Amino acid sequence: MQPIYDPEAVRFMWEELESVGFRSLRTADEVEEAIINNQGTTLVVINSVCGCAAGGARPGVMKALQNKIIPDRLITVFAGVDQEAVQEARRRMPNIPPSSPCIALFKNGELLTVLERRHLEKMNPEMISESLCRTFNEHCSAPGPSIPPEEFARINPLDNGCFNPAASVS
Repeated sequence: MQPIYDPEAVRFMWEELESVGFRSLRTADEVEEAIINNQGTTLVVINSVCGCAAGGARPGVMKALQNKIIPDRLITVFAGVDQEAVQEARRRMPNIPPSSPCIALFKNGELLTVLERRHLEKMNPEMISESLCRTFNEHCSAPGPSIPPEEFARINPLDNGCFNPAASVS
């Protein structure tokens, strides 16, 4: 499938997530391998070009990964670019309408929880981070943060002023 968006034009949008430990996936096989063929927890972010991705979802998930407990694996696919990978991620979320951005947590291949666009639109980065941290504390066991706090403090997730990136969530 041809991308809707020029991958180079949106590169910085997926590189933001890669900077905190996400692996960008491009194919359905990569998504299936990451979600189904692994024990433990997998956080999947369906990234997008919209304002709620830039203003809420990406900064919120980035901050949540400063938590003391995080998922075992972090993967992202980009709506409008990685179409095959996005279709597979959505196929793994039955009964959830297509949504981007979208943040989902899987455990041992089973969907546990999803923050759909309709949720994310009503949340600021701090609220998204707090929601994800509660979920991580309940279902995950990998030690966090995903990157050292000093390194995270240097990252500027579009510097929207909604949160202090140097503050660590417990």
